[in-house]
Amino acid sequence: MSLTNMQYDEIIRSYNRIQLENKRLQNERIATVYSQIPRIKEINDEISSLSLATTRAMLLSNNSPEDSNKPIEEFKKKLTLLKEERIKLLIENGYKPDYLDMHYHCNDCKDTGYIDNKKCHCFKKAEIEILYNQSNIREILKSENFDNFNLDYFNDSDIDSVTGKSPKDNMNSVLNICHNFVDNFSSPDRKYNNLLFFGKTGVGKTYLTNCIARELLDQSISVIYLSAIGLFDILSSAGFDKSDIDAKNKSQQITDCDLLIIDDLGTELSNSFTNSALFNKINERLINKKSTIISTNLGLPELMERYSERLTSRLAKEYTFMKIYGDDLRHNRKVKSSNWEILPFFLTN
Repeated sequence: MSLTNMQYDEIIRSYNRIQLENKRLQNERIATVYSQIPRIKEINDEISSLSLATTRAMLLSNNSPEDSNKPIEEFKKKLTLLKEERIKLLIENGYKPDYLDMHYHCNDCKDTGYIDNKKCHCFKKAEIEILYNQSNIREILKSENFDNFNLDYFNDSDIDSVTGKSPKDNMNSVLNICHNFVDNFSSPDRKYNNLLFFGKTGVGKTYLTNCIARELLDQSISVIYLSAIGLFDILSSAGFDKSDIDAKNKSQQITDCDLLIIDDLGTELSNSFTNSALFNKINERLINKKSTIISTNLGLPELMERYSERLTSRLAKEYTFMKIYGDDLRHNRKVKSSNWEILPFFLTN
């Protein structure tokens, strides 16, 4: 998916606006110089006349190589002299040699967005900007990302009786799965995958989802983050209020985005609507091979108690479940690495 057609069109319109503004500013510069240095207007008029005369001479030649090349050579000599005079006049009057040229925001694509039919780096930057704004987590990703992740905050002495791993070893394994998920997300050969992080509050579930979101957004992949409560607010408005066009558009974006992140599943009010709406949205995304990440405080037994059997069976079959355990890291104030100077930003869940 990446961008919707509407989002793509908005970027193209922004390039059109930039091009018009570039031309307006160039015309202003030309008018200023013409009023201050009339000779430059004469030079530009001479260049235009010379170009037309050369073209006419070539058309009237008898088509022999010597006859057709002669006007071109003369034109090049005169053109060089006129350009040199123009540059000299600009410099003498305090202007840069390229003052009258078109000035671009991006010199690589000349503000078209494309180079040889491929998106320019400036277009990709505009894509990422839109996708970040759509994600709902733009600001938090500045601090919560893989670059700032530090395994030293996880206990490496307490061994879990079920997994046989310490919280640190377990998180290291989870991190490897997360990196693999990111690295293969855009691969044509990737195995379609969904993730479900579960564990008590404060062990790093939300932080991990944010790390993944940051990496994918930087690849121009569309990501939408929603708390479970926020998700059901949108789905409720879209389902019950036929006039709420904004909610309907958001509901469609939830279906179409490349990656949907549902945070804190289980904190919403549970009823027949939320059960049905959640199943339908998850099922839609499964059918369309759109990846989803869920974080929750509930393990599979608790999910089975709270949600319908058809939903939990989908989750059990189609999602990779990863338990995260250990101390509540939000209360850990010890700084073990200069990479993390401020721990309060560390984990929200």
